[in-house]
Amino acid sequence: MTQPDELSSMDLVTDVTTTGVAPELDRAVQVADAAARSAGVSVRELTDLAELNDVVNLFSSIWGRSENPPVTIELLRALTKAGNYVGGAFDDGTLVGACVGFFHAPAEDALHSHIAGVSAGATGRSIGFALKLHQRAWALLRGISEIAWTFDPLISRNAYFNLVKLAAQPVEYLPNFYGPMLDSINGDDDSDRLLVRWRLRDPGVVVASAGGSVSADVTDELAQGALVALSAAADGTPVVGRLDGATSLVAVPRNIAALRASDPALAQRWRVAVRDVLSALVADGGRIDGFDRAGWYVVRRDR
Repeated sequence: MTQPDELSSMDLVTDVTTTGVAPELDRAVQVADAAARSAGVSVRELTDLAELNDVVNLFSSIWGRSENPPVTIELLRALTKAGNYVGGAFDDGTLVGACVGFFHAPAEDALHSHIAGVSAGATGRSIGFALKLHQRAWALLRGISEIAWTFDPLISRNAYFNLVKLAAQPVEYLPNFYGPMLDSINGDDDSDRLLVRWRLRDPGVVVASAGGSVSADVTDELAQGALVALSAAADGTPVVGRLDGATSLVAVPRNIAALRASDPALAQRWRVAVRDVLSALVADGGRIDGFDRAGWYVVRRDR
């Protein structure tokens, strides 16, 4: 997502309305601005054809799909013409991150955030956080109360980002959702995904957007009686435990990308184990309620 100019709160507001905004909307714009400044980027909506082409090239580079890019210029042009979201983050005029979303059916009052990525040279600066907060402000200013997206549940850093940093809530496990993807990120692994919903006015989301996110703590959960439903053995293989706890802990590999490269068979074992355990817990009334940065989902079963 790139943007050559610094985005101010007033820029984002006047792009949508000229009659003023409610305090909560102004606050959403302010925290988005603050996140962009902290990341050292400017973030704005993109509609220009040349900039949309930069998005195509950026995503092609990130996913290693130059012959079959994740999005095409024709698709982005159509999406923006129809009023959907394409946002970019710029570092000194260079696009370093982007995010693309489209609207759900009218009755659902939601945006689906289809794809987002940050260039390899710009990671570790919270640019993705700045992009999501820009998308949140953009959606709220258009009367949208929820954004949904999917992510690979085996990627620990993405689980932490989505469930903790953004306070999005998992609602559905989707086995092999996209089918074979065959890119430099997914390889030939099954494309399982967790669907999350980001309820933009939820108090937890408001706090997280201002930088006040709180991670789960596995040590505390164990002390309070949580049971380990899936863990790693000394050799790194997944071990299924008890699935009957009021609170269950489900481990994921610390670095699934490295594991896919070094031991694809073991990576597949983890894929199946996490799929089976999370699906079983959710089917039995559990809800994924948090994530510990060390690599554990927290699943609670409401009594």
